[in-house]
Amino acid sequence: MSVTTAPELHWSKTRREPGWLTKFFDNKAVLVVACLLPAFGLLGVFLTYPLGLGIYMAFTDTTIGRSGVWVGLENFEYLFTDPIFWNAVFFSVFYTGIATIGKFGLGLWLALLLNQHMPFKSLIRAIILLPWIVPTVLSAIAFWWIYDPQFSIISYVFVDVLGWRETNINFLGSEWPARFSLIVANVWRGIPFVAISLLAGLQTISPSLYEAALLDGATAWQRFRFITFPMLLPILAIVMTFSIIFTFTDFQLVYAITRGGPVNSTHLLATLAFQRGIPGGQLGEGAAIAVSMIPFLVFATLFSYFALARRKWQQGEGND
Repeated sequence: MSVTTAPELHWSKTRREPGWLTKFFDNKAVLVVACLLPAFGLLGVFLTYPLGLGIYMAFTDTTIGRSGVWVGLENFEYLFTDPIFWNAVFFSVFYTGIATIGKFGLGLWLALLLNQHMPFKSLIRAIILLPWIVPTVLSAIAFWWIYDPQFSIISYVFVDVLGWRETNINFLGSEWPARFSLIVANVWRGIPFVAISLLAGLQTISPSLYEAALLDGATAWQRFRFITFPMLLPILAIVMTFSIIFTFTDFQLVYAITRGGPVNSTHLLATLAFQRGIPGGQLGEGAAIAVSMIPFLVFATLFSYFALARRKWQQGEGND
């Protein structure tokens, strides 16, 4: 039995050598640069340039309508002797600390609650997100009405409905009530972000860990302490860092409700920088106040970096 073989095929033309332009665009380094260049351009125009200009202006006496000259540390020396600036530093740290604790306490409790089996769970999650979705200024206007000394719904309930008070509550008329009123508004707005983020972390924890703990007789507190909390630490670090940054740099909520009053007692560094730089016209001084926020933000970023090192421990590796 004979076997026939197919005849060999021969190319009649040899493949052309690619030109220098083709080789250039086939280079991996060139492709990486070409893909990243638009992103670097946008970051340079909208982030790096404004940041660099703001830092430069902090060392000048620039005002609105005048470029100004280099004055070195003169703006910072003035701020260190300004009681309003130190009041803003104190309230910024106090506001951030108390609001962050409140948001994480209530947000973690809400996340644990939403992680349980319950009817209409998806609808409840969507409703909980509403405070985070609503524009900040709209939320601020709502709280401004709630805190109004004449038309406050809280005063109406306490005075006209329950009869517990004879006069309306002046939430924004004095220093500490105004400060705590702003903290309550910030906590209300920030709870959904914390709750949904931690809920996503809770759903990544294997149920087998809880089943094994139940077989060993672990209580609910022991399951939370030795399983839930350690497994949530990486997400807790990320969410806490973003929460601290968002709270410390808050502007819209505070400015829309109090404008920094009464008597500059509720100024954050962001609102004080705006007041000095734009309405006050002292752009150099406002920029110096904004630059003074950088050490706090760097600290929050470093906190996130070192906290995330625990992820290696959770994966069975040693920390560097």
